[in-house]
Amino acid sequence: MQQTNPTAIQTAPQTAGSRFVRACLRQPVDRTPVWLLRQAGRYMPEYMAVRKHHSLLDICRTPDIASEVTITAAERLGVDAAIIFADLLLPFTPMGLDFEFVNGEGPVVHQPIRTLEQIQALRTDRADELNYVAHAIEKVVKHFKAPRPDGDQLGIIGFIGAPFTLASYMIEGSGSRNYIEAKKLMYSTDGSWPLLMEKLITVLVAYAQQQVEAGADVIQIFDSWAGALSVPDYRQYCLAPTTELVQRVQALGVPVIYFGVDTASLLPTMRETGADVLGLDWRIPLDEAWSTLNYRVAVQGNLDPITLFAPQDIIKTRVEEILKAAAGRPGHIFNLGHGIVPATPVDNVIQLVQWIKESGKS
Repeated sequence: MQQTNPTAIQTAPQTAGSRFVRACLRQPVDRTPVWLLRQAGRYMPEYMAVRKHHSLLDICRTPDIASEVTITAAERLGVDAAIIFADLLLPFTPMGLDFEFVNGEGPVVHQPIRTLEQIQALRTDRADELNYVAHAIEKVVKHFKAPRPDGDQLGIIGFIGAPFTLASYMIEGSGSRNYIEAKKLMYSTDGSWPLLMEKLITVLVAYAQQQVEAGADVIQIFDSWAGALSVPDYRQYCLAPTTELVQRVQALGVPVIYFGVDTASLLPTMRETGADVLGLDWRIPLDEAWSTLNYRVAVQGNLDPITLFAPQDIIKTRVEEILKAAAGRPGHIFNLGHGIVPATPVDNVIQLVQWIKESGKS
């Protein structure tokens, strides 16, 4: 199976000058590009000031605010890419599934999807109701349209959830330790799981298309809960739908980053999706992971986000270790192994980015 979709390279001229996008395509760059998962979030005072007046969903659904939060974080940190401020579960609403964020619990779906009849009732014809995310991306693109002082164009990242992770939220109704209900439905033989995968892909491709047309250079697919799967279960129930999603997004003319948590055992199988970049969490050394992938795909990662609470000399050592593990190969994007957590010292995040920018050629 192909590992890089040539369509993505040939039909995305707007990305040609971006260091970040070139790294996604394993093309040579002058230095390692860097951006950070949850770089706009609760650790940053500017974001918390906005949250005093707006809920998380209000921010996501208001393009002026979502773009402001996205831009502020990217500029303050000096990263090479800005990821639009949004939430994985936004597509649930146009599909007819309401959810909310509950303090201390995270997202909660009050009427989880557990039956074939409920899946049949899910809508796939209202994806245009998500266009507020595209409008926010348009504002971010307009703000960053001019090259930066170093001559590089800031990369703009849109994102969507992966079929398994979104299905699991739908079925479990909230976070889960064992994913019992999700796996029960996955193992069912009444056609529920394939139909749910089909409906999610239909909505997610339309949603990604909106983001690409608005100016996103790259789409990241988050499979946050894929690490709950065994390799055989991933192969049987998730590989085909995820591959279809990856390839249909690539056909829009952009590279795809595919990221999961606790997925070291799944990486060789995840590579079969054909994603241009695989995100690595911190549980596996970067050089070991990349070697397992035969260096045939770009990689993103993979500093433990809690390292950002350490003294700066320890952070710098860990950064140097990751860059050394990458060994200057084309196709490394520096990132964390998961998102920045609340209370992370902002100065440490800024310094992290600066060290990477000073590291020279990747």
